[in-house]
Amino acid sequence: MNADLPSTSIREQVVAFLDRGLGSDHDAYELASCFEAIANADSLAHRLDSLIALIDWIRQAPEDAAGQPNRSRLIKAIEVLEALPDVRRSLQDTFAEILSETEGVNLFGETGIPGDGGFIAELADRVMGRVLPEPNDDHDLARLVSRLYASRENAESFRLLAPELFRRIVGALAPADRPEIWAPLKTAFADGFRLLAVRVQAQGLSSKLRARSHPASVAQSPFHLLAQSSHELTDAWRAGEDIAGLVRSWRELCRACREETAEISRRLESDGVSVDIVYGLAVLERCLSRMDAMLDNIERPPGTARDAAIHHLLAELIVAAHDDRSIRHLIRGNLQMLQRKIVDRSGKSGEHYVAHSRREYRFIWLAAAGGGLLTVLTAAIKLKVAHSGLPLFVEGLLAGLNYAASFMLLHHFHLILATKQPAMTAATLASLLRSRNRTERLDRMVEFTVRICRSQFAAAMANVSVVFIGAFLFNFLWHLALGRHYLDAKEAQHVFETLSPVNSGTVFYAALTGVILWMAAMIGGWMDNWAVYHRLPQAIADHRLGERFGRRHMVHAAGIVFRNMSAWATNISLGFLLGLAPVIGQFLGLPIDVRHVTLSSGLLAFACAGLRGWFSTGWFFWALAGVATMFVLNLSVSFFLSLYTAARAY
Repeated sequence: MNADLPSTSIREQVVAFLDRGLGSDHDAYELASCFEAIANADSLAHRLDSLIALIDWIRQAPEDAAGQPNRSRLIKAIEVLEALPDVRRSLQDTFAEILSETEGVNLFGETGIPGDGGFIAELADRVMGRVLPEPNDDHDLARLVSRLYASRENAESFRLLAPELFRRIVGALAPADRPEIWAPLKTAFADGFRLLAVRVQAQGLSSKLRARSHPASVAQSPFHLLAQSSHELTDAWRAGEDIAGLVRSWRELCRACREETAEISRRLESDGVSVDIVYGLAVLERCLSRMDAMLDNIERPPGTARDAAIHHLLAELIVAAHDDRSIRHLIRGNLQMLQRKIVDRSGKSGEHYVAHSRREYRFIWLAAAGGGLLTVLTAAIKLKVAHSGLPLFVEGLLAGLNYAASFMLLHHFHLILATKQPAMTAATLASLLRSRNRTERLDRMVEFTVRICRSQFAAAMANVSVVFIGAFLFNFLWHLALGRHYLDAKEAQHVFETLSPVNSGTVFYAALTGVILWMAAMIGGWMDNWAVYHRLPQAIADHRLGERFGRRHMVHAAGIVFRNMSAWATNISLGFLLGLAPVIGQFLGLPIDVRHVTLSSGLLAFACAGLRGWFSTGWFFWALAGVATMFVLNLSVSFFLSLYTAARAY
């Protein structure tokens, strides 16, 4: 219990001080109650609760006219502490007892540093932390920081605290004439520094990172030497010895560690990205940054510079404590490099979809016409599968195989399907964002955007017109051979109904198809990165089957895999996503279906060919409007999703 005077005396002093015109009566009584609770706290839990109550009262001040935190209540509390020795001593005693009864090692050595289990384990822990209630641990100082700054706004408010105001807070809580207050925290500070050094050593010398670093023995690794230097530095600092030389040596080793992490990052750009490696690099970077900030506090003499370093470190710890619970922060931080690599792969695939000359423009027209012709056969098979009355799973599987086989043929015969272009070309467009010259970047983006629009319009028109003509020709040959139309009147009428933009879910389904097109492009980029990361082409080239079939043939096969892995994955995943999505929707009772502009054009053509007077019916014009809607939504949704993803990655 921290009260040299009765708590009522403290309360009376606070009220009397604020009643002299420095605050309202309401504020005076509330602040007096907070200091009274601090003075009467007789256990760690009560001390923590009373301290949190004081800080909450300070935060409840309304924002100023500019929307910034109002510091008026904070200033009142500081003025009370500076003017009233009894109140100040009571708060200092409570603060000292809190520090002596809590463990601060986790605050410095663990807060904001991802766990040892890797990305998946850390993600699972954070998800469970959101779902399950967490027990109170009053003896962990890191938990106290989390309770005090539960929101990002509170953390930012502390970071934006004026330096002069921060110095006054430190002076009121732990003045220079009471060094015993900081003694427990100084011990925890040193232990936290040691823990971070051990973590850097373990992570930097892990097999995945060591294989991508500069060749060196473990004894010569800067990660190993940094750990040794950190222990020597901490021992000298605790003993009160001169540490100037040790600090210089430590910073040189830290610089060498950062050079190694930069080398690992460069290797990832060429050798493929792994989430676990990106996670390991994030651990190293955070540990090194934390130790660097802690070293600023160690080496700077008392004064304004050290106060600024303390403020910076505490602000970093508070933000880290908040981010420790954020699932979004974990995913965004660790998947960005992987996302960029996936977009890089997709962007390379999209370069040949954009015409830069008349010759390339003519090629797009011809390739898209060929793609439309092949889509006629795809649409014909799709209709037979859909009207065969097969079990749902079998229907979805056969539809997916049909689409996947068609898309694979499109790829290997260098044909074009318009709706596959946007996800690829958007990634290529976003890669232009890396240009440093703003004027040059803008000019290139405008020029490339015009070329994208022209190329995609040409491909779409060639696809739709050829598939429409081809479906009529297919139906004519079918009727000539079998004496009946490919679709009977009932089936044709059903096609008209499903394509209408007002009498069906065509608008939503067309947008959903755009999402599926984007997903397939991302899967293709991810699979290509996976093959490069695991050195699949090299494994094929070096396989022992080369002894039987010849090494030259295995090298040729490896080259085929390297050039086509992304396209294979994109085409196969797109085919099965389009084929299985309607089946999954029916099974789950959800409104899930697909409306692909080129395939739907073929379905519409088959339906028209099976009905007399189709051109004069209202259903035809509604269905035609539905195809136009699909054209807009398929292309725009997949393009903008891909552009957004690529822009974030870059």
